[in-house]
Amino acid sequence: MRRTVAIVGASADRRKFGNKSVRACLRCGWDVYAVNPRGGEIEGLKVHASLADIPVPLHRVSLYLPPELGLAVLPDVAAVCPQEFFVNPGAESPELLDAARRLGLAPILACSMLAIGELPERYG
Repeated sequence: MRRTVAIVGASADRRKFGNKSVRACLRCGWDVYAVNPRGGEIEGLKVHASLADIPVPLHRVSLYLPPELGLAVLPDVAAVCPQEFFVNPGAESPELLDAARRLGLAPILACSMLAIGELPERYG
């Protein structure tokens, strides 16, 4: 079974970590689902407006949103029941982590790119 990851807060801006993560996961062979309410296309991938629009089970959800926006998507993360939920640096706050735990999530507070063996610097 292929590894699947949703990048919540995916960006078309190649300087942002929400784009670097998309590229890193693609390079490492993951099936990547970009999530951004703006839609469109990022790095050749269709962008999904929400996690609910992704038609496959997700191994990992990787959050790249400011905490105040991340709080709003936590119920969607809980609804897709990912095996792993990464809260990347800059996306965390005590309130977000507490809310995630109350929803039954086990947030991993770490850089999801490093977790797959990729250095963010490699992606400019």
